[in-house]
Amino acid sequence: MMPRLYLPCDSLARAVGADEVAVALATQAAERNLDLQRTSSRGLYWLEPLLEVDSPQGRIGFGPLTAADVPSVLDALQGKSSDHPLALGLVEELPYLKTQQRLLFARAGITQPLSLEDYRAHGGFEGLTQAIALGGEQTATAVFDSGLRGRGGAAFPAGIKWRTVRATQAAQKYIVCNADEGDSGTFADRMLMEGDPFLLIEGMAIAGITVGASYGYIYVRSEYPDAVATLRAALNIARDAGYLGANVGGSGLAFDMEVRVGAGAYICGEETALLDSLEGKRGIVRAKPPIPALQGLFGLPTLVHNVLTLASVPLILAKGAQFYRDYGMGRSLGTMPFQLAGNIRHGGLVERAFGLTLRELVEDYGGGTASGRPLKAAQVGGPLGAWVPPSQFDTPLDYEAFAAIGAMLGHGGVVVADDSLDMAHMARFAMQFCAEESCGKCTPCRIGSTRGVEVIDRLLAAPDQNGRDEQVIILKDLCDTLQYGSLCALGGMTSYPVVSALKYFPADFGLQSSEADQ
Repeated sequence: MMPRLYLPCDSLARAVGADEVAVALATQAAERNLDLQRTSSRGLYWLEPLLEVDSPQGRIGFGPLTAADVPSVLDALQGKSSDHPLALGLVEELPYLKTQQRLLFARAGITQPLSLEDYRAHGGFEGLTQAIALGGEQTATAVFDSGLRGRGGAAFPAGIKWRTVRATQAAQKYIVCNADEGDSGTFADRMLMEGDPFLLIEGMAIAGITVGASYGYIYVRSEYPDAVATLRAALNIARDAGYLGANVGGSGLAFDMEVRVGAGAYICGEETALLDSLEGKRGIVRAKPPIPALQGLFGLPTLVHNVLTLASVPLILAKGAQFYRDYGMGRSLGTMPFQLAGNIRHGGLVERAFGLTLRELVEDYGGGTASGRPLKAAQVGGPLGAWVPPSQFDTPLDYEAFAAIGAMLGHGGVVVADDSLDMAHMARFAMQFCAEESCGKCTPCRIGSTRGVEVIDRLLAAPDQNGRDEQVIILKDLCDTLQYGSLCALGGMTSYPVVSALKYFPADFGLQSSEADQ
């Protein structure tokens, strides 16, 4: 058999030169009787472009590669490949990957994104087959019993949503996938949509036939053109194969779907603003109740989930609810794809069961800061997540444990900073970000964020201690108003990075610790 080479077509790998490496490989592959396949990415982003090569022991890796490295790597394959300076050994044995618990990303880096044959060969559509065999009631029960919670940030039990939509009577229901992944440092949704699109399609099809919805939408942010193109191609393939349409997987039930592209508004990551956008309106947050499960898209019952939530469903059906519950801790069950970004030596995706600590994630997997300077903090949960100092890095990555320290896991993004980062500047940025991205519907968010920027500017410009003390009191009051008075999480969470920066890094504001803790 012709030796096979594997190179990711993931957009991040391409951004750092994977296409140029592919051209160089293709030029020589025919001459050397080699077969090149473009696969998804493993998510070991500091090693991209990562070339993998079949061997009797398994896939061996080389990276990060440039086009200029290709001739020497191919030459090394003829002899002792381990002698090459870019040789990594068996990819599956790399410590970063070996200790992960990949359920959602089990196919990452292994399969070709648009190969239905690859997807089926690695367990694809087994969950849909099982859901059809079980029927709607038992499928909804399996999702409930698994303990799956929304991975978009709110962590609401998915099974409750499924049962609510299923029980609601209506001539038409919808499934909406929130793929508006706008948080800084997050890329798990993009990786999955680009690398394993059939998994999301399967999850949505299961949801549709379970709750009685005949149509679905994937709302993708406009900054993800590769994901949009891959999903649209995958939908056509799935439809032709009978997994979408009038008779989903031979079930006798209808479900079809399409991709819709957002227009760059961060607020459309909030589910009701997203629904307004899907309806062709400006994305503005709706007051709840009514909840989308009862009156959602076009006023009809709608199941709204994040990409990772829907993509978790096929495995739950294929392996059983108990299999899924065996991962995690407390009420945080299953695995979470944590995303390491920022000033980090080994940036990438780490899928582990809930319960590992932030220290394990940042120091063991991430390898500390890329700059080599001391860690100052990690912002967990996006641009409006709290700044967690190293003194709290031993906190388990668990929804309740993070809530207990005034933080949140959100979508699992972790942005790392070294001791050169000015936290006062980051607190101001949070208020400014909220002011720019607010939909404008509620006063605390619309006005409070603008006033917040002004208060922080006065605090930093205050000529004496009394002036700074006065501004801290106002700023904390304002943060309380934002947190408890805003209509949605955009305004409600703006206080997290501000309050945590004040509490743990008072010196950056020119304050003494006692002042910040008042």
